[in-house]
Amino acid sequence: MRIRATVAAVTGALALSALVVPAAQAAGQGAPSLDRPSVAERFGTSSARSAFGVASAAPTVSNVTVNAGKNIVLGTTVAKTINVSLTASHPSGIEDAYIDLWHGTDVQDDLNGWLPPNEETASCTATSATTSKCKLTITVRPGLHSDDGIGDLYANLLAGTWHVTAAALSKDGEVYSNDFYKTHKVQRLSKLTVNASPEPVKKGKTITVVGKLSRANWEDGKYHGYTGQPVKLQFRKKNSNTYSTVKTIKTNSTGNLSTTVKASVDGYFRYAFAGTSTTPAVNATGDFVDVR
Repeated sequence: MRIRATVAAVTGALALSALVVPAAQAAGQGAPSLDRPSVAERFGTSSARSAFGVASAAPTVSNVTVNAGKNIVLGTTVAKTINVSLTASHPSGIEDAYIDLWHGTDVQDDLNGWLPPNEETASCTATSATTSKCKLTITVRPGLHSDDGIGDLYANLLAGTWHVTAAALSKDGEVYSNDFYKTHKVQRLSKLTVNASPEPVKKGKTITVVGKLSRANWEDGKYHGYTGQPVKLQFRKKNSNTYSTVKTIKTNSTGNLSTTVKASVDGYFRYAFAGTSTTPAVNATGDFVDVR
């Protein structure tokens, strides 16, 4: 039975009261509920005994994986359900596990984003008498959903680095919990276009290559130009599979790109963006130019 919890003190205090996003951050969108439960509440243990204890008595946790190690990228409308998992060990075996993602600097005093698991309990498969691999899922939605507001990416400031909480409960009631186990990126989906003209073009004449770099805005559900970003113009010959960089230019105040090159041989032009901490890398689909 879940009657006792000895917490590995790698994090701050576990108990959390209902936290509300500061009005300046919610900016007129309403504050989503961030009533994040303590790990003791999650596991159904006695909160009075869910205090700091002897770390050696707690389960050990390893191999915490979020979305197969890939960044979580969201556009403006489509929700994504990702897999999260961990491996936990304890002499008595593993009863349950917990993983969530949260945004801010402190789970008590500066929590402004929370992505909780969908399941009440983890699916734990024993690989030995002492060790189990435990799995959960987390659904991530762009925008603010007023029905419950939990786990939503309601503001663009939530793009970037999130903290990952990992916790495990042993069969005899010992608890390991770490609100700062690792970090993971949650990003705004990017789009990149290209158009090279004229087509066809005479050899030696000028080709103008235009395009646009934009990214999802979680606050208004639209895509807006990503300004002042370095983007590479790349080219590959008709019968080649390899792009080479011609030059690097920056997006303007609306995210647009424009530059010129001299026509030489048939081939494909594309723009390539390396990405930032808040926005993933993206390559435009190559645009073929027939040189005559």
